[in-house]
Amino acid sequence: MSQDARARGLWMAVGAFVLWGLMPLYWHLLKHVPSLQVVAHRALWSALLVAAFLTLTRGRGWLRAVFSQPRLAGMLLASGLLIGFNWSLYVWAVNAGHVVETSLGYFINPLVNVVLGMVFLRERLRPGQTAAVIVATLGVAYLTFSLGRLPWIALTLAGTFGVYGLLRKTAKLGSIEGLTLEMALLFVPSMVLLAVLGAQGTGAFGRSGAGLTLLMMGAGAATAIPMILFTHGARRVTMTTLGILQYIAPTLQFLIGVYVFGEGFDQSRLIGFMMIWIALAIYWVEGYAVYRRRNEKLAGQRG
Repeated sequence: MSQDARARGLWMAVGAFVLWGLMPLYWHLLKHVPSLQVVAHRALWSALLVAAFLTLTRGRGWLRAVFSQPRLAGMLLASGLLIGFNWSLYVWAVNAGHVVETSLGYFINPLVNVVLGMVFLRERLRPGQTAAVIVATLGVAYLTFSLGRLPWIALTLAGTFGVYGLLRKTAKLGSIEGLTLEMALLFVPSMVLLAVLGAQGTGAFGRSGAGLTLLMMGAGAATAIPMILFTHGARRVTMTTLGILQYIAPTLQFLIGVYVFGEGFDQSRLIGFMMIWIALAIYWVEGYAVYRRRNEKLAGQRG
């Protein structure tokens, strides 16, 4: 792969994570629209947009991968429902003033993935991974004790997105294709919901001004564009690079929550977050060391 292709891949991946990190600003513009309606529009318009993108770039051949795997529809329905719930909670949390806690969920998500891999895929934890999970657990326990409540939004977002990733890992389908089919399975329920709300006069679409209507339609692009950038970028950069870049999104969410929306961030939260960040540092350093050793071993074998 050429240096130019790697550079393009890097900037595509960076762009995807930056857009995901800035997403609270977009959903905040829709704060007067019930979160369920926002998610229904997100599913509806993203299905249309990504299906059009795939058809234009790959023709109709991408559907063959689906029809050749009959069990795939059930798995994608389950993953679609999970991501729909995850989106609903995220949009609600952003507009209820919990952006900082949503960022915590995506900070700890990689560690949740490690635990899910151990439980469901029988992957063995390396010592560094075990240490990172323990430190993160202590951080969550500290936040629970100091704040007087479990950070359930963060844990639910991390848990549902982790299980979603597990289902998608076993579905053996590309990211964009999978997203398209997930949204296609949610397309009809979303249409029905929005039609019923429209008939009852409680739907926001077309009744809340041109600005909000365009923003609801734009929810599809806000969903699809980062995914397309990520899919193309991930093919051109190393997993180590992706592992670093993935923290751009929750970092931006955290900064937006504290400095744009003015959410509280006292000493107790700082200590808890620092424990999570230390856990992530352990996780990344250990993973990078393993990656370097494997590369050196492969280089030695080739030599």
